[in-house]
Amino acid sequence: MAASILPAVLLTVLLLTEAEAVWLDLPPSGTKCVSEEIQPNVVVLADYALMYESHPTAHPTVAVKVTSPYGNTVHHNENATTGQFAFTTSEAGNYLACFWIDSAEKGSGTSLSLDWKIGIATKDWDAVAKKEKIEGVELELRKLEAAVGSIHHNLLYLKAREAEMRTVSEKTNSRVAWFSILSLGVCIAVSVLQLWHLQGFFRKKKLI
Repeated sequence: MAASILPAVLLTVLLLTEAEAVWLDLPPSGTKCVSEEIQPNVVVLADYALMYESHPTAHPTVAVKVTSPYGNTVHHNENATTGQFAFTTSEAGNYLACFWIDSAEKGSGTSLSLDWKIGIATKDWDAVAKKEKIEGVELELRKLEAAVGSIHHNLLYLKAREAEMRTVSEKTNSRVAWFSILSLGVCIAVSVLQLWHLQGFFRKKKLI
């Protein structure tokens, strides 16, 4: 039983810590962006590099700008062929990384490789293993511990977001209820005034 559980555990850790590169085809003009929804207090590490093999005749450079959900710039670079950005998020939401060719030599565009890592995927486990002199199952258990901590952090974040949404929903329902009561009161008041006005009009005309 334990032997069958361990491969599943190791597969879970591998999936949680794996980060794959994204390939972007940058046009001669215009911008290509990628976004990721990230929680606060999460480490983000990314490497980007132009791939000249797909366009050997042109050697352009690119500009990159990474912004937070509130529009704050967390990384900006120009005239680059390779680069890296790393930061710890302070805001929750979509972080946007935009790339565009900023050199005069644009050709027909170019390709860019972006290796974007988040959370425990940014951790250098080889360095951890050498520093703490651990290997094998002990190292995998340490990865599993980090993965469980990350999952627990995500669950707490989702719980807090759900509580915020429930509070907003309750406030909205309360405001709608009061607005409905106010609207009903206004309708009753207008109806009474219209009835009073019609009664006065009919009396003047001696219809009643």
